[in-house]
Amino acid sequence: MKSGQKTFRKIGTVTESLPSTHFKVNLDDGGEIIAYLSGKLRINRIRIMPGDRVSIEMSPYDEKRGRIVYREK
Repeated sequence: MKSGQKTFRKIGTVTESLPSTHFKVNLDDGGEIIAYLSGKLRINRIRIMPGDRVSIEMSPYDEKRGRIVYREK
């Protein structure tokens, strides 16, 4: 996402791993979205597995897609 855009951060749980570093994530507020890994997670080879808690950035324009920016501990 560009630095000038407003983004929303939400927390959820990964439920399914999809091809090409995409994941289905159940959000804590009840929604389900498809999210992809951010560049820093790919570069540092952070593994995301089903059941992991993740932090997601979402654009206000598309409520069904997001970017995983942090894996919670």
